[in-house]
Amino acid sequence: MEALDYLRPEIRIEESTPKYAKVLIEPLERGYGATLGNSLRRVLLSSIKGAAITSVRIDGVLHEFSIIEGVKEDVTEIILNLKELCCKLYCDGPKKVIIDQSGEGEVKAKDILPDSDVLIINPELHIATLDKGAKLHMEIMLENGRGYVPVERNKRHDMPIGEIAVDSIFTPIEKVNFTVENTRVGQITDFDKLTLEIWTNGSIKP
Repeated sequence: MEALDYLRPEIRIEESTPKYAKVLIEPLERGYGATLGNSLRRVLLSSIKGAAITSVRIDGVLHEFSIIEGVKEDVTEIILNLKELCCKLYCDGPKKVIIDQSGEGEVKAKDILPDSDVLIINPELHIATLDKGAKLHMEIMLENGRGYVPVERNKRHDMPIGEIAVDSIFTPIEKVNFTVENTRVGQITDFDKLTLEIWTNGSIKP
C-alpha cells in the first residue's frame, strides 16, 4: 500500500508586538485552512488562562447601587471601571488587593497597594474621582480563570455582607481573526494559506 505524501506546513511570524501578532501557516491541504483557523480561534478565545476581578468590597457600601459621599462615580461606575483592570497573578489562589485613598484627586489602577504576586498592566486606568475630604477604601478580589464567568458563579455562600460579586472576563485574548487564501506548491495552486491575527490585553504576548 502506497504511503500518503503530506506536505509539512511552515509557520512564520509576520509581525509581532506586545499586544499583537500576525502568523502565517502554509501550505495546507485544501479545506484545512478554515478547519484549523476555526479551531485555533475557538481555543484561543476560550481556553487561555488569565486574571480578572471577581468581587469588590468598598467601605460603607452594601450593594452596587450605592453612592459614596465625595466620590463622583457611583458604585456601578466604579465596578465597571475595575472590570477593565488588566493584570497578571503570580499565585494560584485568589488574591486580595487594596486601594486606600483620601483627598481630592483621581484614583487610578496604579494606586493599588503594591503586591509581589500582582502585576498591573494598565496602571493609568481610571477608577474613581474624589472630592476634597473624600475617602475610598476598597478590597478587590483577583483570581485566575478561563473564558467568561457570570456573576452568579462568582457568588460564594460564605461571601460577607458588602462584598459585591461581579462577572469576569478572564481571557487575555481580545480578538482573533483569520483568513484563508490560495497558495502554490510547485505547479499545484489549490493549497491553503492560513493567516492568523491575534490581539491580547498585554498580560501575555501573542
